[in-house]
Amino acid sequence: MTLSKSPSKHIVSKKRANTLTLTVTALSSAMLLASAGTMAADEVKDPKKLNAVKVEADAEVGSFKAEKVSSPKFTQPLVDTPQTIVVVKKELFQQQSATTLSEALRNTPGITMLMGENGNTSTGDSIFMRGFDTQGSIYVDGIRDLGSISRDTFNTEQVEIAKGPAGVDNGRGAASGYVNLSSKLANQEDAISGAVTLGTADYTRGTLDVNRTLGESSAVRVNLMKQEAGVDGRDEVENNFQGVAASLGLGLGTDTRTYINILSMEQSGIPDGGVPTIGLDGYYNAIFATGALKGQTPQRVDSENFYGSTGDFNDVKANMLTVRIEQDLAEGVTLRNTSRYGRTNQDQVLTGINAVTFVTPANRNSWTISRSRQGKDQTNQILTNQTNLTASFDAGGVKHDLVSGVEFIYESQLNYTMGIPFVAANSSATTPQVNANLYDPKTTDVFQPVHRTGGKTDGETTTYAFYAQDTISFNEQWELSAGIRADRFHTKTDVITRQAAVTAPAPQTIPVGTLLASDAHLTDELFGWKLGGVYKPTANGSVYVSYATSELPPGGANFALNTTNAANNINNPNLDPQEGTNAELGTKWNVMNNKLFLTAAVFRSTNENEIATNPDGSSVAVGEKQVEGLELGAVGSLTDKWQISAGLAFMDNEITRGNRTVDDPNTTTNEAASNNEGGAIQWSPKTTFTLWNSYTFDSGLVIGGGARYIDTMVSSSIVNSTALSTRSVLEFGDYWVLDAMASYPINKNISVQLNVLNLTDEDYVASLNNSGARYYPGAPLSARLGVNFAF
Repeated sequence: MTLSKSPSKHIVSKKRANTLTLTVTALSSAMLLASAGTMAADEVKDPKKLNAVKVEADAEVGSFKAEKVSSPKFTQPLVDTPQTIVVVKKELFQQQSATTLSEALRNTPGITMLMGENGNTSTGDSIFMRGFDTQGSIYVDGIRDLGSISRDTFNTEQVEIAKGPAGVDNGRGAASGYVNLSSKLANQEDAISGAVTLGTADYTRGTLDVNRTLGESSAVRVNLMKQEAGVDGRDEVENNFQGVAASLGLGLGTDTRTYINILSMEQSGIPDGGVPTIGLDGYYNAIFATGALKGQTPQRVDSENFYGSTGDFNDVKANMLTVRIEQDLAEGVTLRNTSRYGRTNQDQVLTGINAVTFVTPANRNSWTISRSRQGKDQTNQILTNQTNLTASFDAGGVKHDLVSGVEFIYESQLNYTMGIPFVAANSSATTPQVNANLYDPKTTDVFQPVHRTGGKTDGETTTYAFYAQDTISFNEQWELSAGIRADRFHTKTDVITRQAAVTAPAPQTIPVGTLLASDAHLTDELFGWKLGGVYKPTANGSVYVSYATSELPPGGANFALNTTNAANNINNPNLDPQEGTNAELGTKWNVMNNKLFLTAAVFRSTNENEIATNPDGSSVAVGEKQVEGLELGAVGSLTDKWQISAGLAFMDNEITRGNRTVDDPNTTTNEAASNNEGGAIQWSPKTTFTLWNSYTFDSGLVIGGGARYIDTMVSSSIVNSTALSTRSVLEFGDYWVLDAMASYPINKNISVQLNVLNLTDEDYVASLNNSGARYYPGAPLSARLGVNFAF
């Protein structure tokens, strides 16, 4: 094979990227870090200026309620933080027998899960929050965790969901916010705990959490997990996990603390390509509207049907090493340095399903479903060093809680192109099985193997950033917080493709099968800021207003810049970054002796610079989406024995500037089929609700239960009535799911726990793909029985 090299495209944004800005950023970073530390240390040295350190009591052991998030970038307790932040503690998701991030996120409203296309997200945490894709904004201990994989919670202390743009917190990101998993750390308390659980669909899982002190100031903690399981309501599908996490703590309880943390995870099993949507409510196919089967209603397929191959697989290996050093420079002044290297590889072959073919329309036993073999060979890497300084001091007659830091981050993603090898017409090779019987698929069908084709996309981004945030307390009632962050990044993408066309443009003919190389580069700067004001009418409550921004540049999700400068591609390096903003007005209250936390907020989130099409057919990055809503929350204890976690969100979403290919959006011409200006945002239900509560009796018996509600969602944002009426499935959702649990202590160390999921055996669509051709059914009535132990 020959390898042809196309001219490299090196794009530097002249609007913002320049040496002067870079120099000023670097100098200001060093000066602010140094001055903050010096100022705070001087304040402590002078006893006349020493301000009492504000101490917040930890939440009651076993309580659902958290007082703060784990990140040092947040200096205030949740009640005084001017932003919607939901914290899901392990005590809550363990009571629910929730073992994955996706399951833990059921405890906050406004989140839905996507199915995706081509298998790219079907095995991962495909999160859609407040109307925007959030899959690329998942973090572990404040560091981005890339890859479309499922994350287990066996080593998670709590899950933190920050809603609204967070450019100051993390740099590039979605307009919706982000999700952070806070890991378990070694501590100075000897303890052993774990669980062994069995369940329907051949579910078996075991976990072990051991913490041991090694001396007065050191400890080690080890978490182990192994799971082998099918999927309730699905034939053949398997989800198997195993993992080990270790944390070594040195200098605990001293001024200098070091944590060395290792995480190693493996996932295997048979992935799920989904179920055809034929026969679902709202299903459309022209053959039933105007064709040979006009007026008839097709029968649904059995939702347990498996349309793939038992040779399909999803193998994931993830390894992570983190070293964190903390130094107390003075009272109220702490310097932290965190380094991490992480690597995740996903090797997957999945059989996807597509269109239905009505071979003999009158005989439904002849109907078939087309299938495609989809491969994925992806490796993600991250290498980062982050330095953070927090300082509390008095200056100018007011109290400051200052956070500043610098971050250096290298991230990469390598994707090999996968496909079925070309089979010549005169070859004796086995013909791949493409179609399956719609109502009676076979797992014995023979498929061609999926291999690397020689193509690949290799992208990387190097970023260094500076940030600073200050919370100014004027008195006991008024606080003002302000933060800024500046990122400078360089993204490089190398692409190799295989020439597929029979003919090629002049001046030369490129033989079919030739490997062609292209690349693109982008150097630019991002800037984010946030501003919040807090009024505290009493010590246990606050009313706040805030505004925050974020930016997401081309290639920001996976470092895959478009190498052809296609105008309608959001990863075109010539485009400006997408810009997210969020305006929020809310109130938070700790009530009932600080045991119950109540929140309410109205918000408006906007994402600008998305791709849109003008009436003349040109594509420009002027698109805008907007979500307005109200979110309510309650978490904590209603009584000493009754705990609750609840959330309710109302969202009104709209594409305020989108495709306008013709002036009349109601025309039936092909050009109008993609019009979406004024349409609803996909996968964004207007109403979502979540509730979990449990009651502990004097005998130790715990009874718990909960409910989840998801309102109707649309699979398309287009507004053309004709195009909408011919979607395979336009709307889905509008369902309730009820769960229950009971646990009983055998003795002080051992308890038995039973979880019954989907009590009413609700039949619902959990997620749908973009075209509406296939879906994942929600899990039916199922159960898990486990033995928990703690010493």
